[in-house]
Amino acid sequence: MAHSTIPHFQNSAGHRSIRIGAKEFMCVGAAPPHDHPHVFLDMGDDSERVCPYCSTLYVYDASLAAGETVPAGCVFREFAA
Repeated sequence: MAHSTIPHFQNSAGHRSIRIGAKEFMCVGAAPPHDHPHVFLDMGDDSERVCPYCSTLYVYDASLAAGETVPAGCVFREFAA
């Protein structure tokens, strides 16, 4: 079983880059219904990663918690219908 939750991020506002507090995460593109396939990204030893679908540049910021972003509002939370 997984011991942690992988954060999901979205870029509905079209930001050029998003600072995040996680090195392993999912990018969903824009919020549904305009999302792309939800892709797992791992920065490894790097501090930046570009999503291959939407070209959003994610930049690791150790001062942020795993579920925080700058600019704010880029955390994706799926709600049950």
